[in-house]
Amino acid sequence: MAKQTITVIRGDGIGPSIIDSAIEILNAAGCEFDYEYVDAGLAALEKTGELLPPETLDAIERNKITLKGPLTTPVGEGFTSINVTLRKHFGLYANVRPVKSFEGTKARYDDIDIITVRENTQGMYSGLGQVVSEDGSEAEAMSKITREGAEKIVTFAYELAQREGRKKVTAVHKANILKSTSGLFLKVAREVGERFPDIESAEMIVDATCMKLVMTPEEFDVVVTTNLFGDIISDLCAGLVGGLGMAPGANIGENAAIFEAVHGSAPDIAGKNLANPTSVILASIQMLEYLDMGETADKIRNAVADVIKSGDRTTRDLGGNHGTTDFTQAVIERL
Repeated sequence: MAKQTITVIRGDGIGPSIIDSAIEILNAAGCEFDYEYVDAGLAALEKTGELLPPETLDAIERNKITLKGPLTTPVGEGFTSINVTLRKHFGLYANVRPVKSFEGTKARYDDIDIITVRENTQGMYSGLGQVVSEDGSEAEAMSKITREGAEKIVTFAYELAQREGRKKVTAVHKANILKSTSGLFLKVAREVGERFPDIESAEMIVDATCMKLVMTPEEFDVVVTTNLFGDIISDLCAGLVGGLGMAPGANIGENAAIFEAVHGSAPDIAGKNLANPTSVILASIQMLEYLDMGETADKIRNAVADVIKSGDRTTRDLGGNHGTTDFTQAVIERL
């Protein structure tokens, strides 16, 4: 059988060090992947003058699976977000953000297990119709939802729930006010839910969702929603388990998937061997599950959980005083 080649984008800031950590751990766990390294973000801009060089897009298309560190899009210089560009270019319509409690973090809860499934290509995030009047006194943007887009993402969420033995899918919306766009999303979500009688279907307005996630997070299992709401909710969920350093993300389409740390590039601690690599390690676990390598995924997850629980060589954000390389070593020793 041919080896799986993974496209690797090490990213900016702390990206290279945390990606290297994840790959060391994958290798130690016995994953025999080939890796093709390509550039994007500031690293690519310095080398090629482009944030997303054509050879990077070619590699993502060719290998179909990508592991990626955080990328910096220069702010206010007319550059489009690289993440948004990648999602659009490859039709990565599903953003999957699982959060799970790890014993030993400084999180406020200890029994969280929620997956947010967010539509990645439509809604307020698609950047349609953005105009500012000449005198700067008015601005407009357009939100567009299609039946096909809503059906794809909600079906994805129910199939994910089925595959993972989850019991409930909550569709999050604002159909009471946004009767057209959010209304269509909710209507389609109800129709799709009927096709999965074995899974409990719920619906909730987005503001109530945010309140309940903080008060009674145990009510949630799989959450499915549109782009902007999903962006906010998935970060809120990350906060329940200790922050973005504990939250991975997958962007999945018909023909490609990109697995990433969801936090920023943290340039202030870049190169100082301080970063917590957990987010991108968890993203690599998502990647293994996507590749039907569940046993290896579990092995790595258990190792990470044990390091955090025992406080063995943990990073500062986890209450320790060690760096990326020590943390990585602690995980590898448990494999």
